[in-house]
Amino acid sequence: MVEALFRNIPSGVGSRRKDLKLNDRELDSVLAKGVDWTLEKGYGSEEDRSHIEDNGCLPFADPDKIGNRARERGKAQLGTLGSGNHFIEIGFVEEVYDSEAASVMGLEKDQATVLIHTGSRGLGHQVCDDFLSIMLNASKRYGIDLPDRQLCCAPVNSKEGKDYLKAMAGAANFAFVNRQMIMHWTRQTFEAVFQSIDSLQLELVYDVCHNIAKIETHRIRGKDINLCVHRKGATRAFPPGHSAIPETYRGIGQPVLVPGDMGRYSFVMVGTEAGYKETFGSACHGAGRKLSRNQAKTAAKGRAVARELEDRGIIVKGASKRTLVEEISDAYKDVDNVVNVLHQAGISKKVLKLSPLAVIKG
Repeated sequence: MVEALFRNIPSGVGSRRKDLKLNDRELDSVLAKGVDWTLEKGYGSEEDRSHIEDNGCLPFADPDKIGNRARERGKAQLGTLGSGNHFIEIGFVEEVYDSEAASVMGLEKDQATVLIHTGSRGLGHQVCDDFLSIMLNASKRYGIDLPDRQLCCAPVNSKEGKDYLKAMAGAANFAFVNRQMIMHWTRQTFEAVFQSIDSLQLELVYDVCHNIAKIETHRIRGKDINLCVHRKGATRAFPPGHSAIPETYRGIGQPVLVPGDMGRYSFVMVGTEAGYKETFGSACHGAGRKLSRNQAKTAAKGRAVARELEDRGIIVKGASKRTLVEEISDAYKDVDNVVNVLHQAGISKKVLKLSPLAVIKG
């Protein structure tokens, strides 16, 4: 299964698809339509769309706001995993904390699962780079004092602010499509290996963003106010009853996916009313690093990382040895501790723990 997934889904720095290269018109459609484009092409179903944040499309995207360099990088990278901490992980439900919420998600103890983590690839990275220089100039123009140039910005309603949000939305739509296509090829891989797809029930639980800015209405000092909420390394965690989450999950709250590392475990949680008030409906996206990539290389020197994991029953395959070294478990905080803080603070509520069996790393 690992070999087949690795074959079918390109990964690594600069990974590209030879069987799918978009022309300008098709790319515009991806950037504007998001998951609707994938459904038109036969990648997935209407049921998938209903389990994706914003139904897989930010409607305010404008492909014309995305520069040529970003577009060129995106044309051949759709349907690729990329590098760094991006992954596909086959695991299983090791522990259930909230059986009702787990049942609504269609999950139960010992059930096999697949986690997919990737985004807008080189296109999104280039959009960020292109707008950094624009925002640096804008910060000066609008008299914004920057403690760090990486915090360059512009007023939301300025031309620069509006242009960025439109470009960012296009990159988000590209990311929705990218994950949907990888999920489609993952399903096909499982079908080929097991010679059956119907009985496998590879249904999408949820697809959520973790680096995105959105205009949302939140209650501040007794008034409903429209805010631009930027979740960087964070995921949306809306409470039960919120109209923005799928009807299926309105009784339990939005699913919150918190990956750990390739050697330990990950968690599924749900959003809460308390978290909505305290954090604008946000939770952390993962465990978070405690070692830089260079520090991880030093810590892993002389170690056979893949063999260590295999001895613990986890098969891992990376696009390069360097990736496996940079992504060792020691490089990350223990996500169990992180999730317990979320749970005890009432920001999100634990539903279940996932343990890895096999991991594809970019």
